Amino acid sequence: MAQQQSLLDQKKLCCSICLDLLKDPVTIPCGHSYCMNCIKSHWDEEDQKKVYSCPQCRQTFRPRPALVKNTMLADLVEELKKTEPQAAPADHCYAGPGDVSCDFCSGRKMKALKSCLQCLVSYCEQHLQPHYESAAFEKHKLVDPSEKLQENICTCHGKVITIFCRTDQQCICILCSMDKHKGHDTVLASTERTERQGELGTSRQKIQQRIQDREEDVKVLQQVVEAIDCSADKAVRDNDKIFTQLVRLIKNRSSDVKQQIRSRQKTEVSPVKELQEKLQQEITDLRRKDNELEQLSNIGDHIQFLHNYPSLSCLSKSTDSPSIDIRPLQYFEDATAAVSEARDKLQDILSDVWTKISLTETEVDVLLPQAEPMTRAEFLQYSCQMTLDPNSASIRLLLSDGNRKATVTSEKQLYSSHRDRFTDMFQVLNRESLSGRHYWEVEMRYEVSVAVTYKDINRAGYTSGFGNDDKSWALECFNNSYAFRHNGVSTFVPGPQSSRVGVYLDHRAGILSFYSVSETMTLLHRVQTTFTQPLYHGLGVFASYGSGSSAELCKLE
Repeated sequence: MAQQQSLLDQKKLCCSICLDLLKDPVTIPCGHSYCMNCIKSHWDEEDQKKVYSCPQCRQTFRPRPALVKNTMLADLVEELKKTEPQAAPADHCYAGPGDVSCDFCSGRKMKALKSCLQCLVSYCEQHLQPHYESAAFEKHKLVDPSEKLQENICTCHGKVITIFCRTDQQCICILCSMDKHKGHDTVLASTERTERQGELGTSRQKIQQRIQDREEDVKVLQQVVEAIDCSADKAVRDNDKIFTQLVRLIKNRSSDVKQQIRSRQKTEVSPVKELQEKLQQEITDLRRKDNELEQLSNIGDHIQFLHNYPSLSCLSKSTDSPSIDIRPLQYFEDATAAVSEARDKLQDILSDVWTKISLTETEVDVLLPQAEPMTRAEFLQYSCQMTLDPNSASIRLLLSDGNRKATVTSEKQLYSSHRDRFTDMFQVLNRESLSGRHYWEVEMRYEVSVAVTYKDINRAGYTSGFGNDDKSWALECFNNSYAFRHNGVSTFVPGPQSSRVGVYLDHRAGILSFYSVSETMTLLHRVQTTFTQPLYHGLGVFASYGSGSSAELCKLE
């Protein structure tokens, strides 16, 4: 029983941080007690927050409480040490894998509590006591246990490294400063550490500021995500409503057309049926008359025949049958044709709307902009394979090489009529819309216009020429010069002549750049604007040199 009581008393006098008997016990405001060094170390880690807590009950204090040794607890601990044999250290006090062991312990080594930068030795709690008690160790620097203490010894002279050479940015010993580093800018390592610590503090402040900035950016992006989600949900609801109304409208129109057809059917069928019934009645009457005449002809008695003949002879007279006017019934075919035409128009409308919906990109303005390519290899990462649209080509342009090359011809091409065709300018658009980041190159022969344009550009008249309105941007390439054209205004563009022009487009950033491409790439002209629709690449071929002028979309590897 006495042994159990002593064990209980010993547990009450243990520090909950180091789990050993209290050393220099102190009691903090909440009533819990700790070793003075243990609670100091714990609160040192909380200095930055300026809020200090109890490791057991988590009660917080502000400002940092002053620590005063609890003499009563100290006396109790001393009495317990005298009356009870020293308990064997718990297993957790011994050094294990990954722990720094005490260099003074013999046999099974204890965990090191501190390492001394002066002694270059690590000490357990017991062997560390002289550093706390003896004035001879006052100037020694104690740090957390470390296995890299030998790094503080100069490999050349075996001396403790205490100096920093700013010239060579190297830690050295005192003998190195008089040997290899003589005449260099040297300071005490502690002095350099103080300056570097200040720089470190400045760097941390910058990093913390960037963290705060990024956290604000994250909040903004979250708001953007919520706004996009809200907008998308509303758009889905609104579109469901619109399509429901559209379906209802179509059903109503279908019902109306069906009702009109049935009404017309009834109108057309009614007189026909009346005539049909009249003719059927006439047929019945005629059959009856025919039977009576047949019976008269079969009478053998001449007197009886002549006696009955006057009453039946009138039946043999012919009656006029009603005329039947057979004419083609075109009403129903016309109705079907009208509905078919309405279907085709609706299909075209929905196709155009769907194209706008599927090709329009919604970008978030707060996203960090992507860097613009600098070398041709970087540009080629955004290369795109395009083909020309025959439905847009002028009848004076011959498309070849898989619809990648346009050549001016003297003969008109037998293209079908199409609303997208250029009628007055020798121009053609590509099939694919451009709404991201793209790069392509054009090989030219004679005079060519390389452009980007919205799809709704005019297809006839002066304004259909690339660069003649606010819907297209064009680089006009002549034999000896370049000119950029937009909204009817031409600007001379200097630059090296080349038969190949490169075009870079960043739709979201509103960047359009033209380059002269040879062995190197030279920027000719750069546009910074806001594109509000998907773009299409356009080629215009001038006929100044007659047939043979051409422009070709290059295959980029």
